[in-house]
Amino acid sequence: MAEARTIGADASRGIRIRRIELDQPWHWLAEGWRDFRANPALGLFYGALAALTGYLILFGLWWAGMLYLVLPLLGGFLIVGPILTVGLYEAARRREEGRGTTFFEALAAFRRNPSQIALMGVALLLLMFAWVRLAALLFMLYFGGNPPSFENLFAQTFLEPDALPFLVIGTGVGGILAFVAFSMSVISIPLLLDRPDVNVIEAIVKSFEAVQVNFFPLLLWAALIVVFTVAGLVTLFIGLAFVLPILGFASWHAYSALVEREGR
Repeated sequence: MAEARTIGADASRGIRIRRIELDQPWHWLAEGWRDFRANPALGLFYGALAALTGYLILFGLWWAGMLYLVLPLLGGFLIVGPILTVGLYEAARRREEGRGTTFFEALAAFRRNPSQIALMGVALLLLMFAWVRLAALLFMLYFGGNPPSFENLFAQTFLEPDALPFLVIGTGVGGILAFVAFSMSVISIPLLLDRPDVNVIEAIVKSFEAVQVNFFPLLLWAALIVVFTVAGLVTLFIGLAFVLPILGFASWHAYSALVEREGR
């Protein structure tokens, strides 16, 4: 359970970060599952949208003849995923208060702090675009004008000895950008939703502080997000319809555990 003492009080906003224990992420997943069971239609709606987005990405890459970028582009989903689940945060927030949530209330959640949530979305999109551009550059550097075909993508990038530097550098760069995105958003988007008086810079600063104060518990949380998201992707996005809402609901409980809130 989270300790009572808090770290890094912000005198002007009263935003205080709690220090939590290592096993907390498992509790967040359990709470996310309970929220999903309480809001199955809403959860599956968001999950289905995520799966549909995955299929559209595949179709777009096939149409553009760039299917070799499927892995980095789907990896970019981890970067922008948090901004796509604001409605799930709202449903979890309202359920925590003992209230239900309609589809309209979930979809309109961003209206609680529209400009700042939109700016957060822009920041995450810029990170995703940077990752995709870097991935394309790496493919060009290692494969020249003949990137691997989709049929040979796995063999040429994971099994060929000559591809080891490409794999190490690509994984390293992608991992760094993904962790930066995670550190930026782990509590910032729920904070912007919960506290409309907070701006995006303050939210990002407090999010980085939460990671600094609770590095190992949040490293575990980041790893769980990656594992569950990859499991959803490799099932041809079918699993994503269930994984995304559970992670979205759970992310609200991560915020609730990490940030001291009035009356909680």
